[in-house]
Amino acid sequence: MNKKLVFGLLLITTIILLGVNFSQYLTLENAKAQQVALTHFIEDNFWLSAISYFILYVALTAFSVPGATVVTLLGAALFGFWFSLLLVSFASTIGATIAFLSSRYLLKEWVQKRFGDKLNSVNQGVEKDGAFYLFSLRLIPIFPFFLINLLMGLTPISISRYYVTSQIGMLPGTAVYLNAGTQLAEINTLSGILSPAVIASFVLLGVFPIAVKWLMSKFRPQFTSQ
Repeated sequence: MNKKLVFGLLLITTIILLGVNFSQYLTLENAKAQQVALTHFIEDNFWLSAISYFILYVALTAFSVPGATVVTLLGAALFGFWFSLLLVSFASTIGATIAFLSSRYLLKEWVQKRFGDKLNSVNQGVEKDGAFYLFSLRLIPIFPFFLINLLMGLTPISISRYYVTSQIGMLPGTAVYLNAGTQLAEINTLSGILSPAVIASFVLLGVFPIAVKWLMSKFRPQFTSQ
């Protein structure tokens, strides 16, 4: 049996098992219940806690385990806004890149079979707008990031461009969730974090790079002819 197929099957099995066994613990209620105990532990073991949190976040993102939003909120409540922004920004991008590479080299057939109907539009977007298309998807939080990670792995985009674009594009959304996480005790539902106004702002941010590129392509001939 093909080695890539074997590793791919093992990875899919791992993702399913992690989702079934651990997603029940990654709830808003449980995070709020554990906040005080974790705060005391972090006070005595700051760097061990920070490294452990970073590794956990990378794993959650890489394996697309439901509950990353709750872990994001908890990170802000435990480490503060700016330090958690540093941790989550890099951990989420590294995890997303691992998922991207897994899709490209191990899960290609499975992703193609399960999400093939969405792949054509993604390929067209990447072919037309390149990194601008990915940047727009990252800025709009209504799209599931795990699906973006998997589908982008089947496109021609380079690893370095994918990483840098994801790092920058996910930063605003990460900041919004972390800012909410600093008031974790007052949050009752995850849906309450993003108000319609905030969602509209992200949609505008997502459209902005495409609009800029269109304007540049439209007016560039006029400047070059002068």
